[in-house]
Amino acid sequence: MLLTPRYGTTPVLELDGHPGAIGEALVRQRRRFVEMTRSLADEQWEHASRCEGWTVRHVAGHLSTTNFYWEASIRAGLAGDPTRFLTNFDPVASPAQAAEELTADPAAIVDTLSTTTESLAACVAELSETDWSTLAEAPPGHVSIDCVAHHALWDSWIHERDVMLPLGLTPSEEDDEVIACLRYVAGLTPALGLNNGGSETGGFDVVASDPDVEFHVSVGSEVAVTDGTAGADFALRGGAVDLVEALSFRTPLRHEIPPSVGWAFSGLATVFDR
Repeated sequence: MLLTPRYGTTPVLELDGHPGAIGEALVRQRRRFVEMTRSLADEQWEHASRCEGWTVRHVAGHLSTTNFYWEASIRAGLAGDPTRFLTNFDPVASPAQAAEELTADPAAIVDTLSTTTESLAACVAELSETDWSTLAEAPPGHVSIDCVAHHALWDSWIHERDVMLPLGLTPSEEDDEVIACLRYVAGLTPALGLNNGGSETGGFDVVASDPDVEFHVSVGSEVAVTDGTAGADFALRGGAVDLVEALSFRTPLRHEIPPSVGWAFSGLATVFDR
């Protein structure tokens, strides 16, 4: 299904917290992924990942491509002309087509991945505190650069696991990365639902452990993720890593979602044709 980003000055998704706190986690995870790929044997590059039809090579190449995009998005936002690259973007077909066009040379992929990672890291390091609130493009549309960085971290964090788990490797689970990914993906799916024409309003709490985090997702004309629970009728509970995996459709969501809030969990599924 094609994305329907919300462009303009009113972001469809907002996260509370200190703008820019995500920067360290984003760069750390990216560099860790690069170092992991350096250690892979030739045969591991062609091992199946958790992404249907994608090998480890496809996933690593995809992340080098997204590095280009995230930096371009941030720089365009800072210049006052946020991109609209994702108009008519298919999040299933478009990345798959790009992955098929990648070089088969692992050394070249690692080199590109490393170069684009360091370029993105340099871009992030240049951001001032106020820059993080500037609007730039991510799949939900025009959102703060802080929100863009959250999407970039969540996407790469999940793909890191998509590669490592099938290879029998143990991914890192840094607390700040896990919490940021969970807060983001919990807000992303109702935001995508709004972009696809959803009109339901309400909200839900998330109470997660290991690491411990509690927050509320409020849905109106926009989605807001705020620290602390709000006594919502429904609370999504469980291990934080398990919840990120489930909300990202890597594992089943082992919760009975009541019909009153089922719509809040359908946006990502609709976009990815789940």
